[in-house]
Amino acid sequence: MLNTSRGISFVLALAIALLVVAFLSLLDEASFILILVAGGLAFSSAYLLITITLEFLVFREIGNIYTMLEKIQKKDLSEISDKKSKSSISPLRKINAVINSYAVARQKEIDALQKNAEFRREFIADISHELKTPIFATQGYIHTLLDGAIDDKQVRMKFLKRAAKSLDSLDNLVQDLLTLNQMESGVIKFVFEDFDLKEVIEEVMEELEHKASKRKVQIDFKYEADKNYITHADRQKIYRVCQNLIFNAVKYNHDKGEVIIGLKAHKNHIQVDIKDDGQGIPPEDLKRIFERFYRVEKSRNKKEGGTGLGLAIVKHILEGHKSKISVSSTVGKGSIFSFSLPLVKESNPENP
Repeated sequence: MLNTSRGISFVLALAIALLVVAFLSLLDEASFILILVAGGLAFSSAYLLITITLEFLVFREIGNIYTMLEKIQKKDLSEISDKKSKSSISPLRKINAVINSYAVARQKEIDALQKNAEFRREFIADISHELKTPIFATQGYIHTLLDGAIDDKQVRMKFLKRAAKSLDSLDNLVQDLLTLNQMESGVIKFVFEDFDLKEVIEEVMEELEHKASKRKVQIDFKYEADKNYITHADRQKIYRVCQNLIFNAVKYNHDKGEVIIGLKAHKNHIQVDIKDDGQGIPPEDLKRIFERFYRVEKSRNKKEGGTGLGLAIVKHILEGHKSKISVSSTVGKGSIFSFSLPLVKESNPENP
């Protein structure tokens, strides 16, 4: 009986009523009926107030705490909310709020661990697949030569060139992996300097001119000749960013397509837009294209080559410059990749 709010309220209310009756019985003016009515009123009001107090301020909050602890014990934290509890005079509600906050924090940690575990599984599967392809190809060519094809000079040279190409792909993959890992761990330092971003883009265009001409892809560079495009950044790494983005714009474009590179100088920054009219990227893939080894079309990407790490490296380089890479795309119409860098304003010769 005493383990419920009503049982405790009954005992306490009875005790209060008896005290009231005992006190009134000491008064000569108090009649029996008055004492009886006062005792009844004291018992009723005390019982009601104590029941409400215990039920809403104590027992209900204790029940919530037990429910919370059971969910934590069962690791069922899916329905726990991180909303702040309303202010209350009950200290138990504050305890409940603390436990709730703790449970929410633990749930977030669990979610993060699960995502990391999933990422590790995907990463191991992806890197195994990427390493397997050039290794198996090289093994096939070499074993074929060892089985007797080495005596045929024409076959020998063809297979050796293919094996060398596969090993070059493997080397590029390993180098990109090392670069990405060093960027994430902070081993690679950025060397900032002032340089002309327009000249860097022109160098990249000159490097990719042969590849673009093989597919008859036209690369147009649009900028205002009278504007200043001096920025403060790591020239070598920004060169790699431009190289990767322009290379992708050519690679994933259609034959006789067009790539437009736009360079705009704003008040405090320079914006670079690289637009192609190729196959485009589906909306469901846009959020994942900067992940390691993520490929929109695995078969075509394999055919075109590449390590699947280029955009991930681009993202980390720009983050190191406190910038971000953005992309918008329409399937069948093409994509636009954009990023910005700080603009170094030209000093006045009269007042440097």
